[in-house]
Amino acid sequence: MKKFTAIATIGILAMGILFTSLASDQFVDAGSRKKIHFTQTINSSQDPGIGYENHQLAFILSPNEGTLYDGSMTFTSSESVEIMVLHEINSEEILGQPTWTINENSVYGLSLIDLQKNSGSFEFTGAAVALRSTNSNEFTATVSVDGWIRGQPTEVIMQKIELEKKEPVSLLSRTNVPVTIPMYKGIFDGGEVNYIITDSSDEDFAKVLSNKQEWNVEMAPTLSNIPEDVLQKLFVFKNGIKGNGIYGFQDEVFSSTPSQKLDYSALNSVVEVTWKTGQKEILFESAAEVVAAEESGRIEFDKTKIVINASQIIWPDGQMIIRSDKKISDIMPYEGGQIIEINEDELTVTFVSHRGWGPDGKTIYYIITDAMPSGPAKSMGVVSSLTSSEIITYTGALDFFQFKNGIKGSGPLGFQPGVSNATLNDPNYSPIWRIHLVEWSNPESAKILETKSDIDAFEAENFVSVSVARPTSTDYIINGPLIDPFQ
Repeated sequence: MKKFTAIATIGILAMGILFTSLASDQFVDAGSRKKIHFTQTINSSQDPGIGYENHQLAFILSPNEGTLYDGSMTFTSSESVEIMVLHEINSEEILGQPTWTINENSVYGLSLIDLQKNSGSFEFTGAAVALRSTNSNEFTATVSVDGWIRGQPTEVIMQKIELEKKEPVSLLSRTNVPVTIPMYKGIFDGGEVNYIITDSSDEDFAKVLSNKQEWNVEMAPTLSNIPEDVLQKLFVFKNGIKGNGIYGFQDEVFSSTPSQKLDYSALNSVVEVTWKTGQKEILFESAAEVVAAEESGRIEFDKTKIVINASQIIWPDGQMIIRSDKKISDIMPYEGGQIIEINEDELTVTFVSHRGWGPDGKTIYYIITDAMPSGPAKSMGVVSSLTSSEIITYTGALDFFQFKNGIKGSGPLGFQPGVSNATLNDPNYSPIWRIHLVEWSNPESAKILETKSDIDAFEAENFVSVSVARPTSTDYIINGPLIDPFQ
């Protein structure tokens, strides 16, 4: 357990008020009612309220027993903020309303006015007034207040808030590590595509790929359960023009790229192409040319049942985002991109691989290449794949549990790492995950959960709730291949 002391911002504010009163008589004593009038610039800090630790907070007028503030405030802020007003209540008055507390001894009713703005004006009456971020970003705000304090003397407002915070039960190391993956060259409509192959539904094909790229392609048998019309087609050449393709001939040809938003999928149905004897071999530069050659009888198709996870890194008119901050640490945000380097000369791409737990508590690492819906995909800096929504009804999609609150850590939402319901070498493994959210009923009692059975047991006791993540009313799906970053 670690105890730290945070001086309420109002302590500084009160001294500023006293100084102003000496200088300009703007602080007028009216018995138990005192005038306040000031302009102050304040830096935010972590919200000390239980369950709100993922927010940044700047108290304008701090809570103090028996004190009531009323007046008006104008502010500007470096981040979009919401206005938080606290009201003194007793435990019998809670009755399900939103509350704010740092120690459960003093509980305040909570009113939030979500302006989604960086500036504004507001009239208030309450036991405290603060600005709070709508995310975890620190902010600086300049506020002007004109109002009154009723109740306790101003000097009492200068108080220390002592807050006990839990240390994480388990502080993991190497929660994010770099992993460099070989790229292939492909073709789409005459333009070059650079892509990676991480998974295959077919064991023999996985071995061929692993030997060629000298980097493990993992077995994902359940990918073969996904209907062909959900998949992209990848044309792989078994003879013809010599080149650097999978079988030593021309580069593979894709049927779409991420620019074709309605059609693109990183999951590809492998179509093997063979030139017929006596035909003049040419270099194909588009899927349309390949299909036309097959229809004219110059080549023949072998529509294999093989499905591979072949995420495109660079395509003719775009590429995946490279992180601006390339320093990998144990605590780093998922936002801003999943790639730290693309080396087109060496044909490699370096991802951030994230640590989590498999269903049995064993460590897993995974990368993220695309997601659905577009909001989370854009935030993480990956491709948005609309076709992912059609996968979840098949066994090609598995469950991944992320934590919405509880113990802070390296997970996607700023809390403990996630838990998957499959791992490498499981017969049901798939790189496609439907995200579920785990939320503690009482974040103060949170523990590290390392297995799927842990989650089930705590859910059965109503200590946590588990729900399907549905931002914008759409299931949240990621393409998150499990990998061995140390091979």
